[in-house]
Amino acid sequence: MSGLHNGRDVFEYAVLKVVPRVERGEMINAGVVVYCHAKGFVEARTYLDEARLLALDPTVDVGGVRAALGAVEGICHGGEQAGQAAGDDAGRRFRWLIAPRSTIVQPGPVHTGLTADPTAEAERLLELLVR
Repeated sequence: MSGLHNGRDVFEYAVLKVVPRVERGEMINAGVVVYCHAKGFVEARTYLDEARLLALDPTVDVGGVRAALGAVEGICHGGEQAGQAAGDDAGRRFRWLIAPRSTIVQPGPVHTGLTADPTAEAERLLELLVR
C-alpha cells in the first residue's frame, strides 16, 4: 500500500499539552506522540519550556510534569513504565496515550499525514509545534 503514496506511509500524531490549572484553560505544548501502523512505530518526543510553564502557574510541580512526560516516552518504548501496556502493540499503546484524561499532561486531537520516516517526522513535529 505504501507504493500508492510514493514510498510514504500514513501516520497519526497528537500534541501533548501541559495544563497546569484546568480551571483556567491555559496550556503549553510539551511534546508529540507519533504512530505509524505500517511500520509498527510509536514514539513520543517531549520538550518542557519551564519558564513558559511557570509563567502560567508559578506553583506548578515542574518535576511532576517532567515525570509525566517521561512516562509517556517510556510507554511508547514499552519499558517498565508501560506497565501492562508493555506487551501491547504500538497501535494499542498510541490509542491508550491519546485517550482523553484530566491529568496535567493531556493529549490534543489526533491528526494524520504521510511520511517515509516516522522518526524524522516526530522530530520535525516537535520542532514545529513545541519548541
